[in-house]
Amino acid sequence: MNTDPRQLSIQDFTYHLPAGRIAPEPLPQRDQSRLLVYRQGTITDQVFRQLPQELPSDALLIFNDTKVVRARLFAQKPTGGLVELFCLEPVAPHRAIEPAMQQTGACVWKCLVGNGKRWKSGPVTLSFTTADNQPATLTAERGEVADGYSLVHFSWVPASMPFAEVLRAAGHLPLPPYLNRTDTAVDAVRYQTVYAAQEGAVAAPTAGLHFSDEVLTELADRGIASGRVTLHVGAGTFQPVKAGHMADHAMHGEPISVSATLLRQLLAHLPRPVLAVGTTSLRTLESLYWLGAALLQDPTTPSWHVSQWQPYEQTTAPSTTEALEALLQHLQATGADILHATTQLLIAPGYHFRVANGLITNFHQPESTLLLLVAALIGPRWRDVYDHALAHDYRFLSYGDSSLLLP
Repeated sequence: MNTDPRQLSIQDFTYHLPAGRIAPEPLPQRDQSRLLVYRQGTITDQVFRQLPQELPSDALLIFNDTKVVRARLFAQKPTGGLVELFCLEPVAPHRAIEPAMQQTGACVWKCLVGNGKRWKSGPVTLSFTTADNQPATLTAERGEVADGYSLVHFSWVPASMPFAEVLRAAGHLPLPPYLNRTDTAVDAVRYQTVYAAQEGAVAAPTAGLHFSDEVLTELADRGIASGRVTLHVGAGTFQPVKAGHMADHAMHGEPISVSATLLRQLLAHLPRPVLAVGTTSLRTLESLYWLGAALLQDPTTPSWHVSQWQPYEQTTAPSTTEALEALLQHLQATGADILHATTQLLIAPGYHFRVANGLITNFHQPESTLLLLVAALIGPRWRDVYDHALAHDYRFLSYGDSSLLLP
């Protein structure tokens, strides 16, 4: 029986992170970051290039192939002042990220607005040059404001451009706020994984930033299998837990997409180890179990959403194989190749893992849901891992070093 993490106090998941330990830039080579290996209670220090030698030979690695979009726009008011628009998620005419990125002419997005107090009414504009060197203009008008977010109505010329092209040409990469700097040409390459494919994230799945083509080749040469899922990372990943107890913290929701091929791969691989590359891959894998469990419970009206507390409230617990098979059978019955869903899954101490056995991840902020996930996986020894990393000069957060956690 799972214990309920709602009564956890976030103050129990803090540590002192000196500002100087936050990596401001990526290293010159992706795979030269350091790798802390935690294996059944023992900690060793390696370099990420050695990852293939550290993995179980029968492991299946699951990568998140989301691609960060250039979601920060700097538009100009008629008076000349700049307004920053951080595009978080589409609202109209599409709420799903893939069709929203292909929308032409006009759309509405939920945005964070910088310098918003100076933008009372009227349009702001941004002039830019398209990929084929044609002049273009983006116009934004502010709509409803709620919970600190604004609905922003965009329109652009030439109207035949997809919104993805507008962002690529006019936008900036949304670096984590704690880096407190503008993006550079280096970030354009290094704040993406080498296997990024599906546009839609507003933050990188940073555990994957260490993988080079050479590491991926060596993994394949060693016969270590890999699969891909998509979770479009939202800005909520940086949202600190402000509530005293987790019961009062609202987890952000994010869209996930998983192919029937990946479900078959997981079913064929179990019970051998499944290792998630990053917390987003891990949350996607575990969300699959809960989607399947809910489908088995109510096959007639399936809910393609995993709520924050579902694992701690659901009374029935099918096997992992039963849950994944239910999803695969549903896809086959409906003739679909890809499962689309959303997840608010909060993984915290008390959570019982159903699919993932281990994790490759960076070092996370104090009092964050990402640190809670690490504590759920390896228990109270998370403190030993973080104390060791601090004592041995590991670099922290998005551009920082890596860890391989094998409980």
